[in-house]
Amino acid sequence: MRIDADLVRLLAELLNKNDLTEIEVEDDERRIVVKRQITYAAPASVHVAAPAPSAGAPVAPAAGPAADISPAAHPGAVKSPMVGTVYLSGEPGAKPFVSPGQSVKEGDTLLIVEAMKVMNPITAPRSGTVTQVLVQDAQPVEYDQPLVIIE
Repeated sequence: MRIDADLVRLLAELLNKNDLTEIEVEDDERRIVVKRQITYAAPASVHVAAPAPSAGAPVAPAAGPAADISPAAHPGAVKSPMVGTVYLSGEPGAKPFVSPGQSVKEGDTLLIVEAMKVMNPITAPRSGTVTQVLVQDAQPVEYDQPLVIIE
């Protein structure tokens, strides 16, 4: 099995840069998962499954560190239901679905989280006003990470 060391290195850098505990990429013939233990000073571990093809899997660029928002401090936080990559608009260069100060109704699309090549719209759980967008376009996100604050 041939392992794409550059891809593994890039995934490990994204993991550390964005303070993630796990990142995964998958294409038709391979799956690469890079995990970090939650203990302090633990090195990242790598798990590779399935035969490796010659082409590398695409990886979304890192957009910056995730915001530290505790659910207790922001009861209006809309959290990510999955690990993936967040997109603020329906296509590159398009106007974002929402921006701070915008009113939304229950069911309005706030953003998209891509996971396993599937685009998952994240909708407003209630009506209100968007006070903060806590993520940047194309940023990797964790399960239960706050994405948007609606008050």
